[in-house]
Amino acid sequence: MQVHPKQLVSGCVLKDAVYGKTNHPIIPRQTVIDQKHMQVLLHFGIESVVVSDMLDNGERFEPQKITETQDEDEAKYTMTLPFETLYIQAVKQYKQIFTKWQSGSPVVMHEVREMIMPLFEKIDDVHLDLFLLHRFSNKEDYFYHHGISVALISAHIAQKLGYEKEWIQIGLAGLLSDCGMAKIQMTPFHKTTQLTIEEYEEIKKHPTYSYKMIENISSLSKDVKIAILEHHERLDGSGYPLGVRDDKIHLFAKIIAVSDTYHAMTSERLYRPKQSPFKVMEELLRLQHYKFDHQVLQVFVQSLMNYTIGTQVQLSNGKKGYLVFIDEHDPTRPMVRLMENDEIISLKDKPTVFIEDIDTH
Repeated sequence: MQVHPKQLVSGCVLKDAVYGKTNHPIIPRQTVIDQKHMQVLLHFGIESVVVSDMLDNGERFEPQKITETQDEDEAKYTMTLPFETLYIQAVKQYKQIFTKWQSGSPVVMHEVREMIMPLFEKIDDVHLDLFLLHRFSNKEDYFYHHGISVALISAHIAQKLGYEKEWIQIGLAGLLSDCGMAKIQMTPFHKTTQLTIEEYEEIKKHPTYSYKMIENISSLSKDVKIAILEHHERLDGSGYPLGVRDDKIHLFAKIIAVSDTYHAMTSERLYRPKQSPFKVMEELLRLQHYKFDHQVLQVFVQSLMNYTIGTQVQLSNGKKGYLVFIDEHDPTRPMVRLMENDEIISLKDKPTVFIEDIDTH
């Protein structure tokens, strides 16, 4: 009989070998299934297997149905989990999915959606914390944190730009923009030094690989596919892989470009320490009109204005204080009341001092 891997139980006997993308079977025929085999089948995205009607112990195998009610109950339970738990789960799932892509498996959209949609459902509740997603990350698994974070930040910016329907597709584009890294022959994920010129040239191929991996997926719009191809293009033509300029770059790609750069610069890497979100934002603003889209950046920066007066911050000089005034024209340089003596300082007047961290609790 043919069943889904989720219906298997220990003792099931495979009648047919299970193959992935190669001529060698993942699991040979006549294998007696145990928990480890079930995990392997799910890991490789196998949709069905053929097993004997009888278990290894001689008992009849009666597969249980996967009901809609079970799926609904699972979805309801998922939505009760806190954002951080869902985020960590998504990072682990993304790592597993990416490993399958490295083995030659195609992008399966229902699998991608199941991973990221619970986080998209909570995006309105945690939009301020999107500036601080780097806190969850670690340098060893940075790449997988980066994929999930770029998806969330891209979806957030899209919402703020007024994309009431397309924001989910833009978030998916952010997630899939680096799927082509699975096709890179070298393994840059664990390097403790910066890339060589040759390695960087190889990395620059990943947007093209990403595009090729998703170009035939009907559930993704043409705009999303173009955005995935163009997410490393820059306004001045210095980007890759096409080297196109300004109005030739799709707006969706410009959104991902800001999200990708912001998270990368604020995260700790094996070869580089993390930087302050406010310092990174200042650097991005300095590069607007040259590298990054002005409209996209302004919408992203304006989200900083949502930090309420009284929010506790830590400055780069080691001092702590509270926000007392945020200038909408210069939100990364607010006025801060120092905790040590109640002195109010304006960061506009202190260019070498910046906000190092934010206490959101």
